Amino acid sequence: MTDQENRRRWLALYVLCGASLMIVLDTTIVNVALPSIRDDLGFSETSLAWVVNAYTLTFGGFLLLGGRLGDLYGHRRMFLAGITLFTLASAACGLAGSQGFLVAARAVQGLGGAVTSAVSLSLLMTLFVSTADRAKAMGVFGFVASGGGSIGVLLGGVLTDVLDWHWIFLVNVPIGIAVVLLSTRLLPSAPGGARSSRLDVAGAITVTAALMLAVYAVVNGNENGWTSAETLSLLAVAVALFVVFLLIEKFTRAPLMPLGLFRNRNLSTASGVGMLWAAAMFAWFFLSALYLQLVLGYTPLQVGLAFLPGNLVMGALSLGLSAKIVMRYGIKRPLAIGLFLAALGLLVFARAPLDGQFVTDVLPGMLLLGVGAGIAFNPVLMAAMGDVPPEESGLASGVVNTAFMMGGALGLAVLASVAASRTASLGGSSDISALLAGYHLAFLVGAIFALAAASLGLALFRVPASMRAAHGGPEPVGAD
Repeated sequence: MTDQENRRRWLALYVLCGASLMIVLDTTIVNVALPSIRDDLGFSETSLAWVVNAYTLTFGGFLLLGGRLGDLYGHRRMFLAGITLFTLASAACGLAGSQGFLVAARAVQGLGGAVTSAVSLSLLMTLFVSTADRAKAMGVFGFVASGGGSIGVLLGGVLTDVLDWHWIFLVNVPIGIAVVLLSTRLLPSAPGGARSSRLDVAGAITVTAALMLAVYAVVNGNENGWTSAETLSLLAVAVALFVVFLLIEKFTRAPLMPLGLFRNRNLSTASGVGMLWAAAMFAWFFLSALYLQLVLGYTPLQVGLAFLPGNLVMGALSLGLSAKIVMRYGIKRPLAIGLFLAALGLLVFARAPLDGQFVTDVLPGMLLLGVGAGIAFNPVLMAAMGDVPPEESGLASGVVNTAFMMGGALGLAVLASVAASRTASLGGSSDISALLAGYHLAFLVGAIFALAAASLGLALFRVPASMRAAHGGPEPVGAD
């Protein structure tokens, strides 16, 4: 490979990361601006949730379909379609002057984000074939994917305080245009590699509907009650649709999701680890932000700045050391150590006091979480995609992204329920001590999620074939 070709593929990676960052940011950047959006457009507390939920529903619902479309019609083509749709929807969100228009634009934004996210990992795997280069590229991509949520808290605070809420969406427009233009020049163009060119329409409809209903039930579970008729019936319908989907996939000639894909042990394990890891990360992004704002009285900008040290550490590890650690020790040990450090970080927040000081009570937890995320994310992605055949890489990418997304949604719902229940039993949210006690318990549950993810990875992950081949033996030196 010539120096120019090598430089070109790394530039292509940065384009993929730019698109990923835009999408990941939109899962958290909005939360900081919700009070301003409510006041400006007249949302009620109940309807305001749809600014978040509309995006979450379509994003979670279309990940699997987006990945399969990439396998059928070309990953580059679907990436361009997805990022163009996301950029146009972002402009619509930024110009929205009514509740209905903003919610509808957020739904379209989620659809574009789902398609883009579902094929991004596939494009990365195509660009980087060697194990060492792939590990470095995964480190860069992993930093954006794992750190983007906390970066969103910082950027949301800055834009909302300095400008206004419209700019949390409008900032995507110039970035999106640049990504589209650069993608046409840098990303490899290739036809779809799936064995069949037919789209499993029945499978697409049933799995998309099942995912959207499940996400809807989860994100509204706290408000409607987890044992309410609405929540239970929605979850039951979602499960029934998923069973129908599995039956369709078993008997159709050209399935949307070949069930044999889940015989790939690392992909299945990575999906479970990803769900638990995302739940733990949401404990960091959301609960620590609430603690800083509602208990310590930080402004949105101060909250964003409080996340900065963790982001910097995460970036330093993800962009440099993480790949070397994976190449030296394999995937199990870095994953376990990273998640253990993240669990320690959450435990630091689980004892944070009412009059907490940044240096002694906030910074240590942020740094531990930054180190843990910086080390752990790369091994998960390497394990998930390392043994997947090229013609199914889009679907596998969609599966992994769906696992992370569903884990985040479920985790946040569980954490919010735990915190609310604990707070209510001690006197309600008007009592700041009771509020803090609820956060403490939720942070503890988040730490348990991280430790469970580490245990699952240690027990079930194996060294991907690509890494065994790269080291000329059964496994990397000192691995597993």
